[in-house]
Amino acid sequence: MPRFLTMIRINEQDLPPEEFPADFQQRMGALFEEITKAGVMLDTAGLLPTSEGTRLSWSGGKISFTDGPFTETKEVVGGYSLTQCKDNAEAIEWTKRFLEIHPAEWNVSAEVREIQEM
Repeated sequence: MPRFLTMIRINEQDLPPEEFPADFQQRMGALFEEITKAGVMLDTAGLLPTSEGTRLSWSGGKISFTDGPFTETKEVVGGYSLTQCKDNAEAIEWTKRFLEIHPAEWNVSAEVREIQEM
């Protein structure tokens, strides 16, 4: 079965200042339990803010390093999941369900990409 990497994209400058809604963690936990029992979830996690990250770039035969935050970037990867699904449609369906758990006023997007097997 193919594996898929889903990257959750957020705008760090536009994160809601308030705490998560009361039932958010419960609904997220229920979905994670369901996707794990289905044998689909291989790994998932949120990422620390870009202020704690470093970018490495290769150009002109040299490596350069840029410490975060990356203010010139509007959207960053805020989390990921690694799943094993029967096809792209199933990976998209799980991602859709994940996004629908978030409050309507939040702006969160996801990119689903199949992993190229060697």
